[in-house]
Amino acid sequence: MSSFEQFNLPKSLQKALDELKFVTPTPIQEKSFNIIMSGRDMMGIAQTGTGKTFAYLLPLLKQYKFVNTYNPRIMILVPTRELVVQVVDEVEKLTQYMSVRTLGIYGGVNINTQKNQVYQGIDVLVGTPGRVMDLALDGVLTLQEVTKLVIDEFDEMLNLGFRSQLTSILTMLKPKRQNILFSATMTDEVDEMLEDYFDFPEEVTLAKSGTPLEKIQQLSYHVPNFNTKVNLLKYLLQTNEALERILIFVNNKKIADMLHDKIDTEFPDQFGVIHSNKSQNYRLLTMASFQRGEIKGIITTDVMARGLDISNISHVINFEMAEIPEQYIHRIGRTGRADASGTAISFIAPREEDIKIEAEVLMNLEIPILELPSEIEISTQLIGPEKEKQKVKFLLKKPKISENSAFQDKSEKNKKVNLGGPGKRKPRKSAPRNRAVERKRAEKKKKK
Repeated sequence: MSSFEQFNLPKSLQKALDELKFVTPTPIQEKSFNIIMSGRDMMGIAQTGTGKTFAYLLPLLKQYKFVNTYNPRIMILVPTRELVVQVVDEVEKLTQYMSVRTLGIYGGVNINTQKNQVYQGIDVLVGTPGRVMDLALDGVLTLQEVTKLVIDEFDEMLNLGFRSQLTSILTMLKPKRQNILFSATMTDEVDEMLEDYFDFPEEVTLAKSGTPLEKIQQLSYHVPNFNTKVNLLKYLLQTNEALERILIFVNNKKIADMLHDKIDTEFPDQFGVIHSNKSQNYRLLTMASFQRGEIKGIITTDVMARGLDISNISHVINFEMAEIPEQYIHRIGRTGRADASGTAISFIAPREEDIKIEAEVLMNLEIPILELPSEIEISTQLIGPEKEKQKVKFLLKKPKISENSAFQDKSEKNKKVNLGGPGKRKPRKSAPRNRAVERKRAEKKKKK
């Protein structure tokens, strides 16, 4: 059996690992170590919960040598503030017996405080692209001495619209540097960015893009609307004792707050809610409370999901289906981490059926549908967004024209036939559809 001792780490780093009780490296840590040590660029494709942070920290810290400079030589870019805090925490744990100055920077806090911290000197900088760029443009942060660049959660960073900040930062760095990139999925945008800005990074693949973690049981329910979903969630919380540590995903802040209000009435002080409108302090306190087991679960959005590195999550509940299939993979990957088993349950409204099919095609796996328990009250009350969708659907319906309608047929002499010619217009073709998704949809109709 392999162990961290095969990496021949410095005594100070090995001692920190021993105290953390880490003995065996994960597959991504084993595969990445020698490539990063060689100085080559690397692109790691691995799901969440596979030990990516230590995969790049261990070889970088093994190579680290103190240089008398105030500017960072290792820079780690991550998509969210929470992830900055957690990566800084991991660096500090590993470097407790080393002389390494680490700083985390992110938006939403006083920039002048961070400027003063930068002036005190940095060896390892961890930050979000926006705040790194702000400090660099102000002339406070000098990036010309960065020799090791890590971009973690690369796909999510691009999903969140950080491409322009990333490209600006890349132009500020010196060309001669090592690039270490990690992504959970390989999207077209990631591919395009690699081609434009990086020189043939060596790819380390732990799991094929879209492959679900094997130890996650995936289930789903067909549920008509928001209020019926609330009823189902309450029922599961009351009847299923296995629901111990839960992450509940929704698609926006408003739904997160609405759901929290509904759940809190029957399960007071058992659930926290995290989204970008909550203060940094509140979010960190909520995460800490969840980690200590003081609350049962967290209701959150996809924007916050990448910053939630919390262990032993028993269930992920997709109260709303993720808007893109890759995001579904990220969500369910929050459970079943570090060889543990987990369960992902999705509540599928009629408008979300196509998204579920797309996720199934991506994974090449069908998500079983469970029958809705008879005890669940089917609500007919719709919330705002559902009413709007119904209204639009109604407006799109064609009016029925009766025989006695005012809309009479044209007289024969007024009927025109388009025989073509210069003004001839071809009917517009509809956008091509994903054939795999269409085939999947047709199969489901046959089953019904």
